[in-house]
Amino acid sequence: MPTFHSLRCRTAELRERLTISPLLLTVLTITFMFCVDNGTFWVIAADVFSGHLISLIGYMAALFLLTLAAFSLFAFPWTVKPFLISMLILAAMTSYYIDTLGIIIDRDMIQNIMVTTVSESRHLITAGYVTHGVIFGILPSLVVICVRIRPQRAVRAAVTPILTCVLSFALAAGLLMADLKSYSSILRERKDFMSSYQPGAPLVAAIRYAKMMSRSAELDLASTGTDAQTGAAYEAPQKPMLTIVVAGETARAQNFSLNGYDVDTNPELAQLPIINFSNAQSCGTATAVSLPCMFSKFSRDTYSYENGTSTENVLDVLGHAGLHVEWWDNNTGDKGIAARFKTRKFTDLNNSEFCSTGECMDGIFIEPLKDYISSITEDTVLVLHQMGSHGPTYYQRYPEDFERFKPACRSSEFKKCTPQEITNAYDNTIAYTDHILARIIGMLSADDRLATSLIYMSDHGESLGEHGLYLHGAPYFMAPETQTHVPMILWLSDAFKTRFGIDESCVAAQENNPLSHDNLFHSLLGLLNIDTAERNADLDIFSSCKTRVELAKI
Repeated sequence: MPTFHSLRCRTAELRERLTISPLLLTVLTITFMFCVDNGTFWVIAADVFSGHLISLIGYMAALFLLTLAAFSLFAFPWTVKPFLISMLILAAMTSYYIDTLGIIIDRDMIQNIMVTTVSESRHLITAGYVTHGVIFGILPSLVVICVRIRPQRAVRAAVTPILTCVLSFALAAGLLMADLKSYSSILRERKDFMSSYQPGAPLVAAIRYAKMMSRSAELDLASTGTDAQTGAAYEAPQKPMLTIVVAGETARAQNFSLNGYDVDTNPELAQLPIINFSNAQSCGTATAVSLPCMFSKFSRDTYSYENGTSTENVLDVLGHAGLHVEWWDNNTGDKGIAARFKTRKFTDLNNSEFCSTGECMDGIFIEPLKDYISSITEDTVLVLHQMGSHGPTYYQRYPEDFERFKPACRSSEFKKCTPQEITNAYDNTIAYTDHILARIIGMLSADDRLATSLIYMSDHGESLGEHGLYLHGAPYFMAPETQTHVPMILWLSDAFKTRFGIDESCVAAQENNPLSHDNLFHSLLGLLNIDTAERNADLDIFSSCKTRVELAKI
């Protein structure tokens, strides 16, 4: 039998074998992440370098060395373990989402993560995610913790990481220069390639997000449309005006039967005198970008977070003109759009009918809206920010009696559902939005004291598994049309058309024209007869459809 002394000796030998330098531990950890956490990256690489094995080897060697150059700056005895553990956990977290849902973690996705709520994000913390994190993040981190760092002299411990960084960078540069033309072409044409590299892509995204937030923190708010004045439609005594702008959530145009979808997801709206704009595009693919962009004066090409947060939006212009403006929210907030107006939150209310899951269905708007409409005495614009079709828990976005398309996926882990079940659940959310919009239009049309109108436009679309992508938030350069093609609907009461001189047939003639979030700012001003130099007539879909009220010429 082994003696206590022999066991002690064996333990000491094992600890000695597990004693390595910080640099070797860094190399081994990078190798692990390179091979284990980059499934999507390797699939894309195989496609990009198909038939060019030597180029593939050269590029991967250069990328490995560049990663080593960056990581070696933390390869000091007192920093190496915390840094590598954080990288292992980060790579495990991000690799799960890109490998299972096709979600790329770029700057905009980091921004979306930072502004999301606990109730929203908890749906993404699934059993599969936790299991993946434990196997590929926690367990290798425990190995790093157990490894003993070999003692080094102070000078060597300080100099080795710096020399490794310089040498690795130089070797990587040499490898890339050997075929720079081909590599540059690949990076220009296949931006999805490096966007899938873990943990490099999310690290770069986090740095870009931090820089963006730092720049925007120093900006002052610039006024917009302070010259705004109400036009001729406000001169004589009139019925009070109420326009409701419904900011939809995650609704894609492809699943609206109004747009030719072969599933009847819009049975109620189809019976109403609405104008359906079938060819509208979003400004972004996630709420944190699209929502402020669609209310801003900037186009998709000129919008940035800095521009959006430092410049007043169309609600401010309406306020400058003297209209009463409010924002009601059943989502993750107004993103600063309504910072200067009265807001009302409907999330997580104590309502067993609509809020039993900790989030509220959009039916929560209906009863308060009835009372609100009956109380209107002044010209008002009300924005309703929906929960809409936000995933992955589509089945929680509608009451059980609205589960018309069956079987529907009732899990936040899509791998447990068939593609048809996922689509059925999503279609149920669209049908419920159809019902909510029809209910609101019904209430507006029933109140003959007011001149009423409604504009509905979704912030972005959704992927339901096409090409391996789920949910939304893909970088715009590679986003599929399902994430950027959004529904847009207009309804006008007779009293509204009369007061504001709208030729409905003229507006309807544009229903198949290319439109986008760029049009909302200018069209809302045109619809409501607000005169300001900020309104661009070319982007105002009502500018050529006025029968009585003459808009200011710009």
